[in-house]
Amino acid sequence: MTKKIVIAGSGFAGMWSAISAARAVSLAGKDNDVEITIVSPTPNLHIRPRFYETVFEEMAPNIAPLLAAVGVRHLAGTVETVHALQHEVVVMQNGGERITLPYDRFVLATGSGLFLPDIPGLKAHSFNVDQLANARKLEAHLRSLANKPETVARNTVVVAGGGFTGIETVAEMPRRLREIFGHNAKIRVVVLEQAPDIGPDLGPIPRPVIEEALAECGVEIKVSAGVAAIDAEGVTTSTGERVASNTVVWTAGARANPLAAQINGDHDRFGRVHADQYLRAKREKDVFVTGDVAMVATDDKGHVASMSCQHALSLGRVSGHNAAAELVGLATHPYSQPKYVTCLDLGAWGAIYTEGWDRQVKMRREEAKATKRAINTQWIYPPAPDRTAAFAVANPDYIIVP
Repeated sequence: MTKKIVIAGSGFAGMWSAISAARAVSLAGKDNDVEITIVSPTPNLHIRPRFYETVFEEMAPNIAPLLAAVGVRHLAGTVETVHALQHEVVVMQNGGERITLPYDRFVLATGSGLFLPDIPGLKAHSFNVDQLANARKLEAHLRSLANKPETVARNTVVVAGGGFTGIETVAEMPRRLREIFGHNAKIRVVVLEQAPDIGPDLGPIPRPVIEEALAECGVEIKVSAGVAAIDAEGVTTSTGERVASNTVVWTAGARANPLAAQINGDHDRFGRVHADQYLRAKREKDVFVTGDVAMVATDDKGHVASMSCQHALSLGRVSGHNAAAELVGLATHPYSQPKYVTCLDLGAWGAIYTEGWDRQVKMRREEAKATKRAINTQWIYPPAPDRTAAFAVANPDYIIVP
């Protein structure tokens, strides 16, 4: 009887899980014995790390030819419910028909979404770059401002959240506004961070460089200042300050996809499922979790995978291999990703590249910017739709960052 692997999500972790599973099945000579299905609304890989940019035509490559080349079926729809005890999932297909898919192994790779707390006006009056549609909406809004009378609020953008995404978004904003309003336009770009320092999760070592870069780009930094309320004309901070702005961009935090809550077991504060080193959900038989829904150690020094593309690329390869390996008699592979780097885009100033969890600065300005361009336009993109080429880089111990 044909064994079935169902993968929910076609992001970085889901796509690589599917390719790696297909590779394992092929290695075992069981191509006709295992069916691999990936479920997502469309067969596209959304290049989410680039949504602070504006070249939207490059940000959702079609992976249907790649999936076909490696023998993976794509089902257009969304997994709604996971019935682990029955080994089946309920899928709402794009056409509106609800179907049930049985599985022998299930891989949850549905990623994460922007955290939207209960702040007055946040949902009604803010923008974000969490999904491609949201990034397009922000760009359309910014372009539309050129047709409105010039005011301080029109010419001011506030980015709420001074983490990785917030910094990359705000660093690009002066360039975007001058492109719309003209080089000599009087603009104001502000980033709000509720912590005492900008980039609180990035640590103290790169912070002076980040502060220098944002200052040179023309970004105003306000720390110890969260968001108390947002309306169409501006934002009120937790310190009581009023900043007039027609454009407030929310970037403060992410949470695992709600499907993760349906997987029995412990979850961390982001909603991620605790997984073992093989990426099995610890309390759910035959379920693997990967990417932004997986809480797992990257090494033996206490570090945990971040909700990032860097970790998803490797997590996907390991989860897919292990899901298939258990069905075809191959050895499973423990997840390990001891090397950690960051490459933070800092707009016209350049970029900063760090290594290690303490983020030692190794490159800056244009040198780091060249690396960032390579990451954003080459390294994280899907491989060519060629079975041999894709399998060559889909092994679970493939080194993402050399």
